[in-house]
Formats: sequence, C-alpha cells, structure tokens
Amino acid sequence: MKMRYLLLLVMVALALPGRAQQPKREIVAEGGKPDDRASTRVLYWDTKRDGSAGQLAIDYGRPVWKKDYEDPAKFDAMTKGKVWRMGSNFWTLLDTSLPLKISGKAVPAGYYFVALRRSADGAQWSLAFIDPAKVRATRLDGFEIQKAKVEFEAPVKVAKASTITEKLTITLSYPEDTPTKVAMKVAWGNLLVTAPIEVTLVK
Repeated sequence: MKMRYLLLLVMVALALPGRAQQPKREIVAEGGKPDDRASTRVLYWDTKRDGSAGQLAIDYGRPVWKKDYEDPAKFDAMTKGKVWRMGSNFWTLLDTSLPLKISGKAVPAGYYFVALRRSADGAQWSLAFIDPAKVRATRLDGFEIQKAKVEFEAPVKVAKASTITEKLTITLSYPEDTPTKVAMKVAWGNLLVTAPIEVTLVK
C-alpha cells in the first residue's frame, strides 16, 4: 500500500514540471457572452407601393464614461492625433442602402466601419470611414484601429455637453416634414458630437 502511494507521488511530481514547461499558447480567445450594444436607424417607407424605400443604421458598443476622462490633459492624451473607434468591443458599423452627405461629404450607399479622428492640434474632429473588407483581410480588431486605413473623412462638430451621458449613445433624429434631413448626435460623458446627414431617396 505504501509502495503504491509512493509511486503515485513520484508520478505526480514528474508530471508537474512537464506541465510547467509546456509552451504558452500562441492564440487565446475571449468573449462569447452578450455585450452591451445598441442600434439606431432611420427607415423610409414608400406608402404608394407599400415597401421599403431604403434605410441607414448605426450599430455600436456602449462603453462607460470614466471620471478620469474629464481631466483635459488625460482626454487630450487619449484623443489628439488619434482615431477612436466610437464604441467598444466589435467595430462601430454604418450600413446605408441610400446615398448620404455627412457635413457635405458624399458617402455612397454601402457598409462601413466608422470612427472619430481628432487632429494632432486638437482643433478638428471628423467621422472616419474604414473599409470592412480591408479590415477583414488583415483580421484587425477594433482595439487595433490605429493600424486601420481611413479611406475618407467627414467633419463633425464637438462641444462640451451640459450633462453627463454615462454610456455612449448615438441617435439619429429628423423633422417630420423633412425626414431626409437627419441629425446625428453622439453623446458620451461630457462629449457631444454632431453632424448633419442629407439622405438621397432613390426612385
């Protein structure tokens, strides 16, 4: 009985160093559980033929604002000369079946990853458009957005909000009488980003 016990201890002792020497896995995985995402869209309905006339939608993750971001020095260090993915986890997506003009910049119908870019001097902000096909080819994650090529940009206005929005919130609003004049608003913490969107309905 003692001999069996001793043999068992020896086997365990031999196995432990072997496990410790195993090489670190090259690829690990994370995620799989639902995260906090939201979607905002505008749908146009053709009442004469009772069918869709097109739509645009933005899908995004909702990061939580941190008090630290309200420190101007820290916020500048995070944003100046950089591209922010305007969301969390998976990429922020703009899917439009209609041609748009965002702040006067033509945006053809299509599917885009979108982000915010701030100039190095901090004075200019813009909506940055990234080609999903190129991202897919290189398997980049949204966390690596600084490595992604920005195809084109549309200027946006940035202001300090009067109230704090805890989680990133993107809205698309429009007047009832002119629904093709859409106002995009991105609210996060004390940050307020706005841009006008002109939608072209295709007959």
